[in-house]
Amino acid sequence: MKLIMKTEFDNLRLNPLHDYETDSNGEKQVVKIYCGELLIAKKLKLKKSVRFFGIATYKQYLTQEEVLK
Repeated sequence: MKLIMKTEFDNLRLNPLHDYETDSNGEKQVVKIYCGELLIAKKLKLKKSVRFFGIATYKQYLTQEEVLK
């Protein structure tokens, strides 16, 4: 997985074709986005640090408005 921008992550999360789940453990929070059974992106929040990750081919899962920018 590689780092992606927050707007790209939000685009993937808000897509009605994708599912997501949240897992919290103490100070660590993880949000995972799936397309079917495939994990396509995740958000890691640890204390004040937030990072967004996507698979190498995550751009093919973005909705059209994000691709045009």
